[in-house]
Amino acid sequence: MRPVTAITLLWLIWVVSWFLAAFWADPAQKRAGIQAELRYRALWLIGAVLLFIPAHGYAGRLRLWFPTLAEAWICVGLIAIGLIFAWWARLHLGRLWSASVTAKAEHRVVDTGPYGLVRHPIYTGLLLAILATMAAKGTVWGIAGAVFLTIGAVMKARLEERFLRGELGAAYDDYSKRVPMLVPWI
Repeated sequence: MRPVTAITLLWLIWVVSWFLAAFWADPAQKRAGIQAELRYRALWLIGAVLLFIPAHGYAGRLRLWFPTLAEAWICVGLIAIGLIFAWWARLHLGRLWSASVTAKAEHRVVDTGPYGLVRHPIYTGLLLAILATMAAKGTVWGIAGAVFLTIGAVMKARLEERFLRGELGAAYDDYSKRVPMLVPWI
C-alpha cells in the first residue's frame, strides 16, 4: 500500500464512522444557532476541498516539497494518531457529543480522559491529522486547506467556549483556567 492510499483510507474510515456515530447522541436541549455556525462551517468546507485536492502531477510553484517515503509514512502515522485521539475524545463524551454547538439535558463539564489534557481534544486530534495530511501533500493547496480548517476549528472552539460559559457558568470558567484550549501543556 502506498502512503497516499493509506491517508485516503484513514480519512474515509474516519468520515464514515464519524457520520454513523452521529446517531448515537442525546437530543439537544439548546443550540447556539445556525447563524453563529455558518462562518466556521464555510471555512471547513473550503479547507476540506483545498486540503484534499490531489497532490500528484504538480510541479513548480504549486508543489513546494516532495516528502520521502519515510516522511510520508510518518505523516500517515501522525494522521492515525490524530484521528484516534479525536475518536477517544468523542467516545469519552459519549452521548453528550454533538456536531453543532449545543447543550444536552444534564450537560456538565467533562474534564477527564482527553478533556483533562485539552478543552477541545477532538479539534486537537483533527488538527494534528490535518497538519500531517498537509505535510504529506506538500502543495500550496494543502497549506491553504490546512489554514482554512485551522481557522475554522479555532472559531468553533471559541464559539463553544462562549456558549458553554453561558450554560455552565463558573464550572466552565474553573475548567478553562486549569486546562489549555487546544495544545497540551501550554
